[in-house]
Formats: sequence, structure tokens, C-alpha cells
Amino acid sequence: MSNLPLVLGSSSPFRKMLLERLMVPFSTFSPDIDESAHDGETPKQLVERLAIEKALETAKHFPNSLIIGSDQVALHDQEIVGKPGTHERAVEQLQAASGKKIALFTGLALVNSKTGRIQSEVVPFSAHFKKLSERTIECYLRKEEPYNCAGSVKSEGLGVALLERFEGDDPNALIGLPLIRLVAMLEAEDYDLFA
Repeated sequence: MSNLPLVLGSSSPFRKMLLERLMVPFSTFSPDIDESAHDGETPKQLVERLAIEKALETAKHFPNSLIIGSDQVALHDQEIVGKPGTHERAVEQLQAASGKKIALFTGLALVNSKTGRIQSEVVPFSAHFKKLSERTIECYLRKEEPYNCAGSVKSEGLGVALLERFEGDDPNALIGLPLIRLVAMLEAEDYDLFA
């Protein structure tokens, strides 16, 4: 049996880069969904729901395909840490994270648009920050400009120098697409990565 076409329902260049590591052909699509949290929704529930919604919205445009959806939140002191957008907000985020642990939750969904089957999971990961001086924060932000990265850290770049250690089963979850779990989901759909 031949593999169904693979589609990444995301506009993230980081997720695209990660999926390219599997060396399989795929298309990308940017689903347009409301990413607001529902009342009473936990961060884990939020990312799982958004991953599924992104995959289902993408599936409307790609029949007979395997659709990947993903979403991520970073938490500091039980508060969701978003993308800073500005230099000032990034400074605040990094000052708050200095010497502390940030928890990341990545929602992952795989939808088979041929059968309607949905697989989903939330993959946890943590990053421990070093104590950060004002100079380190300012220099890092001027060099990296991570204003579109949750928590102001681009760990695949210079941001790794702000971190002390990681905790988690899949280092790819840190960047936003847990490949170990995704491979297991693809295998459950009889997708042959080595075809």
C-alpha cells in the first residue's frame, strides 16, 4: 500500500524545518483558526484542541491525506508566556525567566482525511534558564531578535546560551514539533517512512 500524501498544517518555518528531517515529501498549508483560549481551558487542553483544529481545518483542503497539526504554549509560574512582539516585552519575559524553569506543552495531532481518524497528544518539555544579567539579555535580544518566539527564546539559535538544561523525551518538542511522537502516529497509519 502506498503512503497517503503528508500535509503540515502550519505556517511555522521551524516546524517545516523539523519535518524536513524525516526526509519525506510533504506540502504545507496555513490554517486560519481562532487561537483564543476557551473559559476554564487548561494550557494542555488548549494546545491539544488547537492542534486538532488546525489539522481539521487543513483537512478540508486535502482529501485522502495525512494532516499534521501542532500548537505550543510556554508556561512560567503557571501563566502562559506568549510571543513578546516588542523588545521591551522580551526584556520583561527574560528577566522573569532568569534562574527559573519554563514548562512547554506541545499539542500534536494527526488527522487521516480519508478515514476521519484523529490521533492527538500533548508532549511536555521543560527548559531551565541560567541566571541572566541585564547585559546578557540586551546583547542576546539585539543579536537574535526573537520577538516571534514564545518566551523570547530561540533555542535553535543563540538562545541556547541562556539555558542550563532541558527535561523531556523529545528535544524536537522544544522547537514545536515532537518528531518521536509524530513518527509513532504515522506508523499507526501504516505510513512507511523508509519507502
